[in-house]
Amino acid sequence: MFTYYLRLAWISIIRHWGLSLVMICAIGLGIGAAMTTITVNYLMSANPIPHKSEQLFYVQLDSWDVNEPFDEGVNPPDQLTYTDSTNLMKAKKAFRQNVQAQAYGVIEPEDADLLPISVTARANSADFFAMFDVPFIYGLAWSEQSDLGKEQVMVLSKKINEQIFGGENSVGKTIKFDNNIFKIIGVIDYWQPKPRFYDISTGAFSESEDVFVPFSLIAEEKIRRSGNTNCWKPSGDGMAAFLAGECIWTQFWVELKSEQDRQDYMTFLNAYVEEQKQYGRFERPLNNRLSNVMEWLERQEVVADDARMMMAMSLMFLTVCLLNTIGLLLAKFLGKAPEIGLRQALGASKATLFSQYIIESACIGLAGGILGLGLSFLGLIGIENLYGEYMQGLATLDITMMTFAVVLALVCTVIAGLYPTWRACNISPAQQLKSQ
Repeated sequence: MFTYYLRLAWISIIRHWGLSLVMICAIGLGIGAAMTTITVNYLMSANPIPHKSEQLFYVQLDSWDVNEPFDEGVNPPDQLTYTDSTNLMKAKKAFRQNVQAQAYGVIEPEDADLLPISVTARANSADFFAMFDVPFIYGLAWSEQSDLGKEQVMVLSKKINEQIFGGENSVGKTIKFDNNIFKIIGVIDYWQPKPRFYDISTGAFSESEDVFVPFSLIAEEKIRRSGNTNCWKPSGDGMAAFLAGECIWTQFWVELKSEQDRQDYMTFLNAYVEEQKQYGRFERPLNNRLSNVMEWLERQEVVADDARMMMAMSLMFLTVCLLNTIGLLLAKFLGKAPEIGLRQALGASKATLFSQYIIESACIGLAGGILGLGLSFLGLIGIENLYGEYMQGLATLDITMMTFAVVLALVCTVIAGLYPTWRACNISPAQQLKSQ
């Protein structure tokens, strides 16, 4: 019977192709607008490391000015000072810990035919790669001894390795980076978490870095730091004075295996701040934070308010499209009143008629969903062109969202067809036969 109903639906759609086309376009426009914004919000709010996001915690300490609190006292600073980051690293109170900052520099290839390459860099400690599950093609991450010994080692991204070494195994080779010679110890595969949770301060949807170097080399001025820097107390001249000053520019992550470990680490942070208060620092009340990955993304409002507003508006537009579809289906089905009356007189039950017209509504919804997918692709391309790098990697429909789009179209159209179908099934056959 289902195949028979499908054939009847196809005949009806072709017979009333103009009205059917209008409904398909209405549903397609609504689904296209809704899925464009839903997809952006879905990818913005996705869990970038779901298997261990509950074990990775971002550390915040309120070391700010007692007279002018950071963020009006609502939240502690979103980064740490060099002093606090290095003290926490030395304490080794977590299963893994990582201090990091944004950096940059210029690579000078040995091949004279290649031009110098300006690259972004991540200055981090050894645990960075294991904590964030960074995949390697060649080699391995450096060790804690390399951090302590301030060794000039480097991990390349796949892109830079292909640019300079043609994609070959470059482990063991050297590279000139900002007039310093670095030894390559590893090459990572393509790695682009969305959002880029490990450093929200320089862009939640920016590309991951080209090269990775030990954080300890910043103090040696072997690499140039960059990224967001905020200071509330003037520091003296020179790198040593800057590092000792009350400037926030580092990010600190810890990996904790259990809730008990989290509580223990928070106790340690509170004790650390109380100790620092004895040296005239941390004059504000205790306001330390340990936020897991999803908590941190939410606090940083990675999903922008305008993106949520756009999604709400697009869903309202979809509702308007469905209301129009209800009216069009009602007109179409009631236009078949003589046919429905005749079929009822010949013994067709209301359940049979209901099934037939609901399936016809579903077919129209399926066609509208497919059209909506195409419009969603165009809409996402438009958003990516409009917002540029900020939306790079977010303007894509994965299989989950494509399936959701089709299911949404089917469900919405079936719901929209319930009332018109009910009205059509309750037509009086005697009245229709008398009018013929």
